[in-house]
Amino acid sequence: QREFFEIETPILIKGTPEGAREYLVPSRLYHGSFYVLPQSPQQMKQLLMVAGFDKYFQIARCFRDEDQRGDRQPEFTQLDLEMSFVEQEDVLRINEELLIELTEKLKSEVKVQETPFPRLTWQEAMDKYGSDRPDLRFEMTITDITDLAKDCGFQVFSQVAKNGGIVRGLKVENFAETSRSYFENKLTELVKEYGAKGLAYFIYKEDEPESSISKFFNEEEIKTITERFGAKKGDVIFFCADQFKIVCESLGALRLHLAEKLELVPKDVFAYCWVTDFPLFEQSKETDQIASTHHPFTRPLEEDMELLEKDPLKVRSNAYDIILNGSEIGGGSIRIHEKELQEKIFQALKISPEDAGKRFGHMLKAFEYGAPPHGGIAWGLDRLVMFFCDEPNIREVIAFPKDQRARDLMLDAPTEVAEKDLKEVGIKVLEE
Repeated sequence: QREFFEIETPILIKGTPEGAREYLVPSRLYHGSFYVLPQSPQQMKQLLMVAGFDKYFQIARCFRDEDQRGDRQPEFTQLDLEMSFVEQEDVLRINEELLIELTEKLKSEVKVQETPFPRLTWQEAMDKYGSDRPDLRFEMTITDITDLAKDCGFQVFSQVAKNGGIVRGLKVENFAETSRSYFENKLTELVKEYGAKGLAYFIYKEDEPESSISKFFNEEEIKTITERFGAKKGDVIFFCADQFKIVCESLGALRLHLAEKLELVPKDVFAYCWVTDFPLFEQSKETDQIASTHHPFTRPLEEDMELLEKDPLKVRSNAYDIILNGSEIGGGSIRIHEKELQEKIFQALKISPEDAGKRFGHMLKAFEYGAPPHGGIAWGLDRLVMFFCDEPNIREVIAFPKDQRARDLMLDAPTEVAEKDLKEVGIKVLEE
């Protein structure tokens, strides 16, 4: 209907790490050299745009050698799509139309909560829901009180606020009769899993809050907090004070936990939304170096270009994720199509010109031929099918899934191979 070319891209490709660990395939003809299995067709589909195929799609097999969890597998299926001469709005519109049509045809019993799909920037999603994968099937949003906390008498809050952290809270309605032991044991332990040091709270059994910390706030401060949250009799406000990431993740997890406990989540609703403007870079936990949030071919927002050299961690990307009921089911971006800008990104990532040429020379060369502006997206098809089938685990919708240790229990793979086969590809196994 939309005149897309379906093009198969290769499975044996060059190793150009994009984030996750790659599966290596030794070459029999070139000892010491390796292919890798693709994490995605990302670079191939961009090269197809340079070659003049202005609309591409593919049902692609992808491979990532990473730790397993309920919604991930080491090999999986993507719907990949790429288009030339498009802006973000064009990509979002065609994908939104396709998702609505699929939902109506394959899951007619559910209601799509809102169309057009709501759009949140990454900052808005983190601020309001504590997650870049917000579940919008229910209300319950996070509120910031960092400005009030700076001068309050409760030093846990004031010190965090003065030292660059944040203080935020989550209002839960009709929860005031819950035992404090549940707050102290279950909920406090939950947020500690995300790095929080504890959880403070106001309980509104009457119009004024009961709390061990209320004595540190004057009457005007308590009134302002109550009004900001819109708190009333029967409500509880939970507070968390720490660095941005810890507070967001802690309150985001608390929000999901309490929504399930209070049965606030409708079962017959698909709440799609777009999250945009992700940070282009993040600080790597392992190396403390700057790393790409998505991949190094994502285009920065035009208004943030000047920050690339001055303050790269503040640069936002022209990237977007599609979220369904609190899970990411796809993600994409407008891509870099100029050699000079791509080299700038590699420079910010501390990839030397020599290393960039060795790993990504084919991309840089292609950009010399007048690459068109282009962008695209990839859906995790297995994950989407999981939703259509009402399954909580991705293994339930895959015919031959791997277990949580990446083993194929049906075929008993991986297995050892004969010494002669290893010798043929120039590999020797060393005992640890």
